[in-house]
Amino acid sequence: MAAIAKGRRVTGADRDALTRDLVKQYKSGASIRELAAQTSRSYGFIHRILKDAGVELRGRGGATRRKKS
Repeated sequence: MAAIAKGRRVTGADRDALTRDLVKQYKSGASIRELAAQTSRSYGFIHRILKDAGVELRGRGGATRRKKS
């Protein structure tokens, strides 16, 4: 993954390259939180990049609450 300075706006070719890399890693099983930590970006930034790229996001996982009948 290309190193992009923390707090620097990501545009143009840098953003395209970052998007391709994030999509590839996310589809390989990395979580949004893991990607955010790797890139020093926020959860919201990564989420937005993936949504803008048309990626179908996974559910949160974990146990679901069901009303016992």
